[in-house]
Amino acid sequence: MHRAVDFFRQHAASKGGGYVYRLSGDLMKREGEGAVDAATAWVQPPGTPAIGMAYLQAYQLTGDSVLREAAIETAEALINGQLESGGWDNRIEFAPKERRRYAYRVEKHKGDRNVTTLDDNKSQSAAMFLMRLDQALDFQHPEIHESSLYALDSFVRAQYPNGAWPQRYSEFPEAESSPPRKASFPENWPRKFPKRDYGGFYTLNDNTIRDMIETMLAAHRIYGDQRYLDAARRGGDFLLRAQLPEPQPGWAQQYNEQMQPAWARKFEPPAITGGESQGVMSTLMRLYRETGEPKYLEPIPRAVEYYRSLLLEDGQLARFYELGTDRPLFFTKDYQLTYSDADMPTHYGFKVGSKLDTIEREYQRLVRQPPPKVADGPRKERVETPRLTDSLAKDAEKTIAALDERGAWVEQGRLRYHGDEDPTREVIDSRTFAENLLVLARYIAAAQSSDNER
Repeated sequence: MHRAVDFFRQHAASKGGGYVYRLSGDLMKREGEGAVDAATAWVQPPGTPAIGMAYLQAYQLTGDSVLREAAIETAEALINGQLESGGWDNRIEFAPKERRRYAYRVEKHKGDRNVTTLDDNKSQSAAMFLMRLDQALDFQHPEIHESSLYALDSFVRAQYPNGAWPQRYSEFPEAESSPPRKASFPENWPRKFPKRDYGGFYTLNDNTIRDMIETMLAAHRIYGDQRYLDAARRGGDFLLRAQLPEPQPGWAQQYNEQMQPAWARKFEPPAITGGESQGVMSTLMRLYRETGEPKYLEPIPRAVEYYRSLLLEDGQLARFYELGTDRPLFFTKDYQLTYSDADMPTHYGFKVGSKLDTIEREYQRLVRQPPPKVADGPRKERVETPRLTDSLAKDAEKTIAALDERGAWVEQGRLRYHGDEDPTREVIDSRTFAENLLVLARYIAAAQSSDNER
């Protein structure tokens, strides 16, 4: 475990201590959602926050000081990339020339790039890691503590009065903007993509609001501040209002100021979504477990029944269903809207797996049980010690065997953003590193517990 962590910190980290998605096996190339050099770190998981969380979880399992230091080092990279607006861009630049373009809080001379992005769990995952590390350090690391609270407070301020969050922001909404209203269908909608800025739309796409609600619930558990729970509830109330009326009681990926489904990117039309809607239902049940308020369960039965009626022949759901007709919508490779799935682009999931059975089972379990007890005040995270099983031992043995002489986990793969002609066939993947690190940490924790019992 120490060999793997030492290698990753020394060779996979950026010059500022952050991380990217993957590197070539020879360490000469690296990328997030684009090719970058060693002076750039990536925020979106499995980038910097995900690696930091892996270090933290491994430290909590083992108590190993090396992992504690690695987690703090990663947190400091995020602190150096935090924007004045409170959150993070998709990347953190550490080269002096590039840093001058951004409004990083730690810099005396700030640039004008100051857009916090909530898309794809970027800023939420960074804040989640910082607050959980803050708690694990007993709130005794001043810079981590302050950065975590600054981010959370900005998230609260960025929430619209109707409870939604935008996809991204650099300024905070006015108190009188975005009054609560129920979702409705537009009388008609443009079939051709209208170019406009959708960053301020009320965004469910890529589970933006779901991730924000989860972040606020975690913040309340960690800090005990009622404002965070109130923000999560407001977010849940928005999801209730965002459910479209019969005969299509589902959700859209994003809503405009009139609370109607709207275009985002050129392959994201106004539509009923079969993807993010499942995340909405899971989030509503999560809010019920946290608050005990039955209103969050009320929309689920009719939504599940409706989405079951939309299942495709292969048991999947389409990402988009046409407003008014429920016909599945797709795009051709040149981004023409179509009813056919014969010529779809490959970079986007126009079909998604169905989780309706799991959602319905959880709903039935919740309604059969007494209402949950709502805890007051902050709660310390519990770390369960795993059992020492043959399966865990075999996983650890396999993980150790895969480690090369440098301390790297190298696997067959390609780099996505270095061109079709790039010869790379061996990569070092951040997701694999995090998974393997936790296998070893769970084995060590289980073995230590077993030795203590003996």
